[in-house]
Amino acid sequence: MCTCCPSGEINMRYKNTYFFVTTTILFIAATVAALCMGRYVMSPGELFQAIFSPGSLKMGSSGATVIWDIRFPRVIVAAVIGAGLAVSGACLQAMFSNPLVSEHILGVSSGAGFGAALGIFLFSQTILIQGLAIIFGLLSMGVAYYLSKKDGQVKILKLVLAGTVTSSVFAALTSLIQYIANPEQQLPSILFWLMGSLAGATMKDVLTTIPIIMICIALVWKLRWQLNIISLKEEEAISLGINLKRIRIIVILTTTIITALAVATSGIISFVGLIVPHFARMIVGANNKILIPASISLGALFMVVVDTMARTLTAAEIPLSVLTALIGAPIFGYLLNKTGGVWSD
Repeated sequence: MCTCCPSGEINMRYKNTYFFVTTTILFIAATVAALCMGRYVMSPGELFQAIFSPGSLKMGSSGATVIWDIRFPRVIVAAVIGAGLAVSGACLQAMFSNPLVSEHILGVSSGAGFGAALGIFLFSQTILIQGLAIIFGLLSMGVAYYLSKKDGQVKILKLVLAGTVTSSVFAALTSLIQYIANPEQQLPSILFWLMGSLAGATMKDVLTTIPIIMICIALVWKLRWQLNIISLKEEEAISLGINLKRIRIIVILTTTIITALAVATSGIISFVGLIVPHFARMIVGANNKILIPASISLGALFMVVVDTMARTLTAAEIPLSVLTALIGAPIFGYLLNKTGGVWSD
């Protein structure tokens, strides 16, 4: 009998393997459902025909057009943005050693939201709206980072407070834009953007924005070992040879870029960075070696499911933030009540 591995560790490995296999199967099923469902309903068989043999369908190539030009880009964007927001929340929670932290903590979402609102108010071109969202998202992070520095050092508590300040300022500026916007044309667009939607996702987003988010996710993936260490006390982390400043800068930059690009593409989507990592932590434990990939897979699955619901439950599309809050809050409350907020080891 092998005694080199404790039985608890072996059971945890089986549990984690089962989790990732189950999540993968559910993601494939959710993707197929998302591609089939909508105003133009397809069966799975028709879906494969539309993809591999569009001419064989009775309606010609219209099915392939719906799949490749509308639904496929939307599913890809939803999956990557969901994975990015979830892993951003997981990284920030590890860095701040606080399960209630999310990607909104540095004011990036508010800054990017203001940039998008300003773009809608001043321009009509999507590229300019997205560009301003990214610029102001990065600006918000830069201001928070600058305010948190003292004697060349960044204090985590001051960074949180500075993020709260910048978030409040940009939220107020966004409200000002809404107040002076044209109530018939600009205001509805601003409100719909701020509540989140993937209705405008295109193949251009898949080819331009999504690769940048995936690069940031890959950087965070590479740091998953160090995230366990930086969650310790600062003195302990330094004694283990970890460059805290470098790791923190990388985490802040990657999560900022992910959030800014997500807001620029789909508007502000709340709750994903909070509920998904916490849910993953309750299943696989707090070890970031497993938690980071778990958050990525759950975030992608969650957003694909929510986006499919947003465009199919009613005739008019439901804003994503409405659904993420309505779904996420009860789940979070149930898990919190069931576990008492205790993280698995």
